[in-house]
Amino acid sequence: MISLDNLNGIAAFVAAVECGGFSAAAARLHLSRSTVGKTVARLEARLGVRLFHRTTRSLNLTDEGHAYYERCVRVMRELELAEDELQQGRRAPVGRLRVSVPVQFGRMCVAPTLLAVASAYPQLQLEVTFSDRRIDLIEEGADLAIRVGPLADTAGLKMRRYGEMRMLVCAAPAYLAAHGVPQTAGHLAAHDAIVYGRMGRAVQWQFVDEDGAALVAQPKARLALDDLEAMAAAVRAGLGITRLPHWLVSEALARGELVALLPGLHTVGFPVHAVWPYTRQYSARLRVVLDALAEALPPLLA
Repeated sequence: MISLDNLNGIAAFVAAVECGGFSAAAARLHLSRSTVGKTVARLEARLGVRLFHRTTRSLNLTDEGHAYYERCVRVMRELELAEDELQQGRRAPVGRLRVSVPVQFGRMCVAPTLLAVASAYPQLQLEVTFSDRRIDLIEEGADLAIRVGPLADTAGLKMRRYGEMRMLVCAAPAYLAAHGVPQTAGHLAAHDAIVYGRMGRAVQWQFVDEDGAALVAQPKARLALDDLEAMAAAVRAGLGITRLPHWLVSEALARGELVALLPGLHTVGFPVHAVWPYTRQYSARLRVVLDALAEALPPLLA
């Protein structure tokens, strides 16, 4: 029979693998680093094999460790599924849900819904990480991620599409008064542009005309920023033309601080998905968050 200490050893081992070390695993499990290390060492002693290659700088799985980790993850997922099935009969979801969201979109569009869900279900514990980095949900122990843009790799993941992030080309009235109003995508090359750029690469602006033909513009970048709110501030200051999500600039457009441009062109947007590790059944806590976002996000993206 598996003892409680053995189960603790498995949990510590899996956390160490997924977090990349004993210190990060200790933070996840709310234990000390030495406790996690000793727990894994006792597990290795019981199994009679070494699960990790340990150095002063790294912690890497042995071949036996790889095989044991895969089995442990399957067992833990079955235990979580059994717990989730029991929770289906409860009126309110309980337990922890770890969510990863993009920074600006997450703060402005996702977080209000998550806070409302947390308020409605006091026994639901939400851990929300704001990062534009695309995490590996399984390796980093996340239960749900909101992703903007194409899904490159969905192996082992389930997904739910919430819509497409609509983009608008816009500028401040003062800038247009001084530099003129572009009438076609080709005219953008003669204007200063505020573009989203990272590591020296600026994102191209893609359009579809009224006949369905694809157009690509690479504006002359006066400013390349990797922060959407900084781009919005720059365009309001009259520093150039930019392309930003509708949800970020809609209020400025309504107040007349910005003017939408190129009405005859459709800007190619970015799909918005929820993704989570594959399970046979939704947990109650995952389901309530997915459903709340399904109600809140499409109107924001429309």
